[in-house]
Amino acid sequence: MSRIVLGITGSIAAYKAADLASQLTKAGHEVTCVLTKGALEFVTPLTLATLSRRPVVTDLFAEKEGWQPGHIQLADDADLLLIAPATANVLASMAHGFANDALTAIALATRAPILIAPAMNGKMWLHPATLKNVETLKGWGAQFIEPAEGLLACGYEGVGRLAPVEEILAAVQALLNKGGA
Repeated sequence: MSRIVLGITGSIAAYKAADLASQLTKAGHEVTCVLTKGALEFVTPLTLATLSRRPVVTDLFAEKEGWQPGHIQLADDADLLLIAPATANVLASMAHGFANDALTAIALATRAPILIAPAMNGKMWLHPATLKNVETLKGWGAQFIEPAEGLLACGYEGVGRLAPVEEILAAVQALLNKGGA
């Protein structure tokens, strides 16, 4: 059983993270969901706690009892950090080393593999700043599941949709198998 931290950001595709959490848990993984403030606008901690059968992290400063900060313990214990969906904002924060919420603090502190599945408007995905941030993160070893093409929530047609859940699950399994987790 692998320990997966599932980071969920403020994208309309956040609802698909519930399916990811459920399927990863059913596959025998220990899944801890970490939601950004934006993600809370799209999905509830109760849904994710029920599907993952674990407490959900929503606040960097809502620490458990004990001396070790919860976000550091999650970073240390993780076999994989999966961020799905990942917004342009979170990609930028990670590429510039910001740790302004629980998810970006975990990303900065973990030494586990990082797998990122972006989801955003196509113009945002193709913006030079986003492309540079992706290039930076890839240079540091983060792996990406490219966004899919199709009708976007904003009404545009193009690239930017969250990759299908099945593709994300396959990439997770391949990465865990490669690492021996």
